[in-house]
Amino acid sequence: MLRSHFNPNKGEALYLQVKNELYKRIQEGVWKADTLIPTEQELISEFDVSRTTIRQAINLLVQDNLLEKKQGRGTIVRPQNLVGHLGKLKGFTEEARERGQIPRAKVLRSEFKSTFFFEKDMLDIPEEDPILLVERIRLADDIPIAIERSCWPKDIGELLQTHNLNEAHYYEILEQHHIYLKQAKETIRAINATMDEADYLGIRPGEALLEMTKVSYGMDDRPIEYTKTRYRSDKYQYSIELKR
Repeated sequence: MLRSHFNPNKGEALYLQVKNELYKRIQEGVWKADTLIPTEQELISEFDVSRTTIRQAINLLVQDNLLEKKQGRGTIVRPQNLVGHLGKLKGFTEEARERGQIPRAKVLRSEFKSTFFFEKDMLDIPEEDPILLVERIRLADDIPIAIERSCWPKDIGELLQTHNLNEAHYYEILEQHHIYLKQAKETIRAINATMDEADYLGIRPGEALLEMTKVSYGMDDRPIEYTKTRYRSDKYQYSIELKR
């Protein structure tokens, strides 16, 4: 029982205290996406507050797009968008885990290429040297979120190919081998999904995608990753903190 958590003399309205507790359960994965939350009566009994208080708390979370009321069913937890943060060098896996989601990948192709001259130029690779190209669909809680196309220098590529790329988390593998990223440069633009991309992501052709192009550098300022990721705009958003 959580009755002791709610104090009418705390200086914060009871419905906000209840809302914060419900929010915590969503963020910590106690209540999973697309599942029903307890009924109003169950929450009233648990928290020892009025029906009005429970409804106010739930309505706030509905307004925040965290919960959704389903006619004839009850209230469910809405699947949450992944949120990237400008200024922080993170991979898809880290972002998904921070949202309490389970990241996964499905490899479309993995091969060394000698003809990707633009990508070689971005990685400072001589024209005669091959690079590893890996294309994957990225999923969170088994929902397709993005198509990821990454290129790596030959030595890094050979290292990555010793792992199952359906399960591999690139940055974790690099750090296990004492290869650390120092910084990255990233550009963002809006594009429209092609027929193939729409099929992979489960959306309609022409729908908006958010394309992130990133070059990551090692501690010695050597470029070691060139990645272009195209995200579903209904499942991913970017957060930017501005100061003046």
